Amino acid sequence: MIECPFCGHENIEGVDSCAECGVSLSGLSIPAPKTDIERSVLRDPIAALGPREPLQVEADAPVSMVLKLLVAHRVGCAIVMNKGQAVGIFTERDAMIRLGPRAKELSAEPISRFMTPNPEMLDVDNKIAFALQRMDAGGFRHIPILDGGVIIGIVSVRDVLRYVSDKLVAAEAT
Repeated sequence: MIECPFCGHENIEGVDSCAECGVSLSGLSIPAPKTDIERSVLRDPIAALGPREPLQVEADAPVSMVLKLLVAHRVGCAIVMNKGQAVGIFTERDAMIRLGPRAKELSAEPISRFMTPNPEMLDVDNKIAFALQRMDAGGFRHIPILDGGVIIGIVSVRDVLRYVSDKLVAAEAT
């Protein structure tokens, strides 16, 4: 068996890509971690980042309400729900790119028109390195986190930076 270095899934010897996350395993050569921080990022699960409870809004919620909620909760994204199911994510990037200067005239429109549909989600047990790889490959800064198929939190690039910063401070203290 070959363990995927990003998600930890056990794959059958000889496969080209991970059956769980799709990362290419052929020719994959990850250098051995040189520092405790590198080891932690490769070893620790996303749970170590302390995923925050996600802000959830209904798909038909007006843009103005969602923007006010993002500001009031001081968060960069909201999970868009429809009949109890996550159908998208609306982020600060969506606000800037899809609404831009027209935000006021679009304020009564449903948020579902401007969300990113079907966001990638990760499991709370996936490794932090896998989250970083997915954020980098997908070009996004927020990932909904699942536990048993239920969204339990959001992880952002800021959470990863805080984690690394805490590890650096701890390493300097020893």
